[in-house]
Amino acid sequence: MADCHCPKALRPRQSVFLNPRDGFSVFSGRLHHRDPSCKDALQGVKVSLITETFPPEINGVAMTLLQLVEGLTDRGHKLQVICPERSDRDEFLKQRRFEMEMVPGLPLPRYPGLRFGLPAHREIKRIWTASRPDLVHIATEGPLGWSAERIANQLNIPVITTFHTNFHSYMSSYGFGVMKKAIFWWLRTMRRRVKRTFVPSEELKTELASNGFRDLSILSRGVDTKLFNPTQRDTELRRSWGVDDETPVVIYVGRLAAEKNLPLTLKAWKQMQSIAPNIRLVIVGDGPEKSAIAEKHPDIIFAGTQRGESLARHYASADLFLFASTTETFGNVITEAMASGLVVLCYDYAAGHSYIVDTQNGYTVPLGNEAAFLESAGNIARSRDLWPDIRERARITAETISWDAVIDGFANEIEAYAHSPQRTPIT
Repeated sequence: MADCHCPKALRPRQSVFLNPRDGFSVFSGRLHHRDPSCKDALQGVKVSLITETFPPEINGVAMTLLQLVEGLTDRGHKLQVICPERSDRDEFLKQRRFEMEMVPGLPLPRYPGLRFGLPAHREIKRIWTASRPDLVHIATEGPLGWSAERIANQLNIPVITTFHTNFHSYMSSYGFGVMKKAIFWWLRTMRRRVKRTFVPSEELKTELASNGFRDLSILSRGVDTKLFNPTQRDTELRRSWGVDDETPVVIYVGRLAAEKNLPLTLKAWKQMQSIAPNIRLVIVGDGPEKSAIAEKHPDIIFAGTQRGESLARHYASADLFLFASTTETFGNVITEAMASGLVVLCYDYAAGHSYIVDTQNGYTVPLGNEAAFLESAGNIARSRDLWPDIRERARITAETISWDAVIDGFANEIEAYAHSPQRTPIT
């Protein structure tokens, strides 16, 4: 597909990523013309995204998919989202430039705010027969994604998938570790006829490849550095927490659920508190573990679920970010905290491995080493004089993680896979 020659068109360029571990790496990507009035403008690929989770739900997967949908729409592509029905999506859809089709769904057990899609073969076939997509993008592996994969193959529509959630790791958190092999089998089966599976990190790509997955590529995640910014720091918000300008504040942002390893986050905060007794903890988010945590730790400040600028103010009004989860595919909250200028402590994998150099722009410890996590938390509490430099370098690193660059590369990928026949089933 030729580049547009209109003077208004955005010219081809190279998007440069800064990885603090590896130095500069270059990704060549074309920026597509965004002015539909030009006769040479990109006509666009029609992509149907199948997902069990999408805003207004708040989680890393939903927000990542929204960034991709809006970014691809900006680049002249036509996006259709098929997801479980929710009564509050009508308000969300106002002023959105993509199509949404909602199908029946049910509340996710233990997560009443989330829904999963039911098998929807007939409904999806009706939607795609009326308006056939060039490419199907399956983002989640539930019954809805299974239906979409089967119908796409019947209609000979090419399929790509993205791998967003470590279901195989989550099972251990809920006492079902013995199901790991069965889950891998299901995840592989879902992808046996797809063109490509995109994963957010090299580590996950290696793990999946070792478990029989093929045709894997990296699709990293960006961060909105305009929204998540140290300038969002809010003195009045801190006062509402009962702290002054000098009181150090630890923040946790995320689901309050077993897979997030919250007991270790709480132990790390207590370790810090044993060294600096005035350190406070603010928790942003909700989930099934909230009541138990609140009962055991009445001194924690629970800020509830936050969105948009309010979320950004909560990040920036804290000083430290503790994240002990061991089940992330990427960990958007880590890069959001870095963009907000916080001192981050997390495990050395996923986003932490990609963007944090220990003691330089944050702190990481070997994955699963709880003793090292607690020791590092104590060292951070003792070295407050180092925080300003760490926070500044965290922000500098975050500024190099551009959503535009990520989406440019993905736009090139979807063009390559659209209009091509679906893969012959593997027997």
